[in-house]
Amino acid sequence: MTKQYETVIGLEVHIELATKTKIFCGCSTEFGGAPNTHTCPVCTGMPGSLPVLNKQVVEYAMALGLAANCKITQVCKFDRKNYFYPDNPQNYQISQLYLPIARDGYVEIETGTGKKKVRIHEMHMEEDAGKLIHDEWDDTSMVDYNRSGVPLVEIVSEPDMRSADEVIAYLEKLRMIAQYLGVSDCKLQEGSMRADVNLSVREAGTEEFGTRTEMKNLNSFKAIAHAIEGERERQIELLEAGKEVVQETRRWDDNKEHSYAMRSKEDAQDYRYFPEPDLVPIVISDEWIAQVKARQPELRTEKLERYKKEFDIPQYDAEIITESKKMADLFEATTEICGKPKKVANWLMVETFRLMKDHGMEAEDLTFSPANLAKLIDLVDAGTINSSVAKKVFEKVFAEDVDPEKYVEENGLKMVNDEGALRETIEKVIEANPQAVADYKGGKEKALGALMGQTMRAMKGKANPGIVSQMLREMLQE
Repeated sequence: MTKQYETVIGLEVHIELATKTKIFCGCSTEFGGAPNTHTCPVCTGMPGSLPVLNKQVVEYAMALGLAANCKITQVCKFDRKNYFYPDNPQNYQISQLYLPIARDGYVEIETGTGKKKVRIHEMHMEEDAGKLIHDEWDDTSMVDYNRSGVPLVEIVSEPDMRSADEVIAYLEKLRMIAQYLGVSDCKLQEGSMRADVNLSVREAGTEEFGTRTEMKNLNSFKAIAHAIEGERERQIELLEAGKEVVQETRRWDDNKEHSYAMRSKEDAQDYRYFPEPDLVPIVISDEWIAQVKARQPELRTEKLERYKKEFDIPQYDAEIITESKKMADLFEATTEICGKPKKVANWLMVETFRLMKDHGMEAEDLTFSPANLAKLIDLVDAGTINSSVAKKVFEKVFAEDVDPEKYVEENGLKMVNDEGALRETIEKVIEANPQAVADYKGGKEKALGALMGQTMRAMKGKANPGIVSQMLREMLQE
């Protein structure tokens, strides 16, 4: 009988905080910018420069900790993690080992197999390193220190996940919490959310953990899922062949769908941690925690409850809309202007999602204003434009945030309700389609659809479909 294996996964997730300035200096944290322009003596590790802690970083880290049901460490401090790497200008990283800011929390996830709590071991604050840019053409490596000193919170989970599905659900939950709190945009493609996967396999039913490996360089949910499947298979093959899994850090290559060893896995003692001498401990009072708690925005669970009572939209719609804070904000702001929650939900769920899919966009990339979506909904309701014209107008609103009222006026898209003009067009259509007329009179209801289509085409889509249908029936019976 073949052995059954269980995968055991824990994650280290780095979330880049959305502060305007870095953790220990006043340099900008903005993404992009010419290399080495967001730098100063502190974040480039110049001798004699001293760090000064950014208070906002502590508050954002506390907000994340509280939202993930963690205990806040009321006396916490920074430590030096010593290692040499070209993108680490001080030859150490200021991080937290002994007294991290938050500990012992959990988030609840939901997958096809049901609900589950994933425990969080700790969250700690630290500074990011710079970035090495490898030029294969010149065979050189250059370093950009713009990212050096950007504040991070590292969230270390317990090894509670058992599949790629659970890992993705956990990451999506963390991303949603961070975005709702406004502490990070969590854009994987820009590196503001990064995950390292610690994975081992063991024979099903055994308690003891197998030897774990850590996988780095994972910058999309798809890459993470592929890496988990690939590493699971690699470890099982080794065990089946009677070989040992080596504890090491591996790098995932998404193009080749293959991981390769980078270095043997370090332990804490390899980093010679010691308390950071240039920074005093942080004392967090009960009052400070209460202030941060009082400022916590409404999270998704609370929103769902409120939507049920306040907006009377289907549970499914509410769940889809609240998956992203940006989408939920759009929904609420548009509804406030036009007072039509069900119609707003429909426009977001159908047309907005369709166009996002076509353009490969996330909700965070949407740029159209609630005011213009509300105007479009009102134009349809007032009978100024019909639904097919509205869809075309919405494409312009989606892409360029045009004012739909002006756009409809300037492009002559208003619905034609003039019965004289409609009668004239319908007469021509009836005359030109004797077969469809005969079919309709012979009891084929479908033929009416064909005549409707011809009429709408002749009216360039600007006729009122209700009136066209009614007039066609009347004129066919005359």
